[in-house]
Amino acid sequence: MEKKPYYLTTAIAYTSGKPHIGNTYEAVLADSIARFKRLEGYDVRFQTGTDEHGQKIELKAEEANITPKEFVDNVSGEIKTIWDLMNTSYDKFIRTTDSYHEKQVQKIFKKLYEQGDIYKGYYEGMYCTPCESFFTSSQLVDGKCPDCGRECQPAKEEAYFLKLSKYTDRLIEHINSHPEFIQPESRKNEMMNNFLLPGLQDLCVSRTSFKWGIPVDFDDKHVVYVWIDALSNYITGLGYDLDGNSDELFDKFWPADLHLIGKDILRFHTIYWPIMLMALDLPLPKQIFGHPWLLQGDGKMSKSKGNVIYADDLVDLFGVDAVRYFVLHEMPFDNDGVITWELMVERMNSDLANTLGNLVNRTISMSNKYFEGIVNNRNVTEEVDKELIEIAVNTAKRVQDKMEDLRIADAISEIFTLFKRCNKYIDETMPWALAKDEAQKARLETVLYNLIESISIGANLLEPFMPETSVKILEEIHAPKREFSDLTRFGAYESGTKVEEKPEILFARLDVKEVMEKVEALQEAYKKEAEPKQEEPVIDIEPKDEITYEDFMKMQFQVGEIIACEEVPKSKKLLCSKVRVGSEVKQIVSGIKQHYTAEEMVGKKVMVLVNLKPAKLAGVLSEGMLLCAENEKGELALMAPEKDMPAGAEIC
Repeated sequence: MEKKPYYLTTAIAYTSGKPHIGNTYEAVLADSIARFKRLEGYDVRFQTGTDEHGQKIELKAEEANITPKEFVDNVSGEIKTIWDLMNTSYDKFIRTTDSYHEKQVQKIFKKLYEQGDIYKGYYEGMYCTPCESFFTSSQLVDGKCPDCGRECQPAKEEAYFLKLSKYTDRLIEHINSHPEFIQPESRKNEMMNNFLLPGLQDLCVSRTSFKWGIPVDFDDKHVVYVWIDALSNYITGLGYDLDGNSDELFDKFWPADLHLIGKDILRFHTIYWPIMLMALDLPLPKQIFGHPWLLQGDGKMSKSKGNVIYADDLVDLFGVDAVRYFVLHEMPFDNDGVITWELMVERMNSDLANTLGNLVNRTISMSNKYFEGIVNNRNVTEEVDKELIEIAVNTAKRVQDKMEDLRIADAISEIFTLFKRCNKYIDETMPWALAKDEAQKARLETVLYNLIESISIGANLLEPFMPETSVKILEEIHAPKREFSDLTRFGAYESGTKVEEKPEILFARLDVKEVMEKVEALQEAYKKEAEPKQEEPVIDIEPKDEITYEDFMKMQFQVGEIIACEEVPKSKKLLCSKVRVGSEVKQIVSGIKQHYTAEEMVGKKVMVLVNLKPAKLAGVLSEGMLLCAENEKGELALMAPEKDMPAGAEIC
């Protein structure tokens, strides 16, 4: 039977810098949904990527003294590396600088203009560069951007506008008739009450004050507004072609089943994007979920506070699957989640090392100790088995129900409820006591089988959230990966299977003090990195009379190589150097003895004024001058070529 398609996306990450764990959370969250849908039997298409145009990028590239393309290449590569580190199983990583994407965005812009949905005008308002957004004065909050809280600057420029008002009533009707369209419910109410019902202003969709964007191909003064550009990725990444030559992926997977985004960009995805699709006569996505933020314990993350947390740092301390568990389990459905280092250590020790790791290890160890690793189901049952088996066979459905509502943290809790029940079952059945009575051998085998089978069910369900751990557990108990429908049946684990002889410790307990020492070192490094760079000191000297170009051309500067050097007798300041300049060797006396030893001088390549009239210094002939720089302390430094140059090279 052909699998049912399922298409989900993350918001594409903005390439302004390295993403912290709050940004990374979204990719992991989407991956857990994609993996679960695959487990259920869907044909999944999971797309993520990077948003790479805009004024902010242009400014950051200028600060870094590189081109915008070089800048986004670096950052996009770093983002992709982190997504890969976190084991996200995306099918497509799109970049908005991809040529096929840019071409389709130009087509989309032109079509909307030609059909009257985009028109040219002027925009005057307050502009937030980080958000790439214009606001009226009434929309500002305490005079600042309502989205990010930063300062806005007044701006006026010629621009193209998208007629939002033309589609407002149609969008309101769609939201009312499709209650699942915007989730959670609180996000839908926010969009309706704050934006749609009061009435929409037409949206500025082009800029002329910077160049780093997709050009409007019929008016090259303008570049396409970043949100028209960025939002289109959801269809261009499927091979959408406005001229009717779309890839079969587009026909198969559009409309998207789920756009997973941060709550801060909900307006763009639930208002601007649906209106763009209506104007293009394309179906709307089935659901847009605005997830909450993952915050550090003392608020939003920043380098200057030293409280920023990056995924790679977390992985170094805890491992990939532990980090995935933290960010997925600690995020509520519709409220911001809080992550602290102390909480992570607590979860590592209690949930992962104890509840899960210890369960797997001691169950396998008992199987090896009592039955040489062979797990048999002797069907010697007792009343105490019923509750464990009931929980085991119902866990898959409970997890499925939670995942259907996108309550990922609750879904994980259901799996750990099974693991906790397994631990309780060990305490209830006391395998170590059964092992002392030969008459209880068959009962002991049944108990260990029940545990291994329950662990197998839990490990299969754990795969979407902790994929590496799931694989390790199944390998250690030598259990195959099961179909989802097979996870509601108890007894699928093949009787007579031999488990691993020496099970690996899945999660080691951590010492919170040791972890916090490492954290403090990281935080200090981030604070230092965030400190404004100190300007290099400068020196002003008394200016000399101007000279003409002809005066300058009388001086001959060349690269010289010092081949010998000695102190000038009876002098506290002078060194006498033999300097090779081309095929000639000159003797030059310099007052640098307090700054260089004769031995240090040999081998240096220096800047030489070679046509200075010879003169005697302390009775020694000098045939030129070595050029030096002097700081405010009177310290000297010889001028040397930046690159290796041959002796005699002209300095011009």
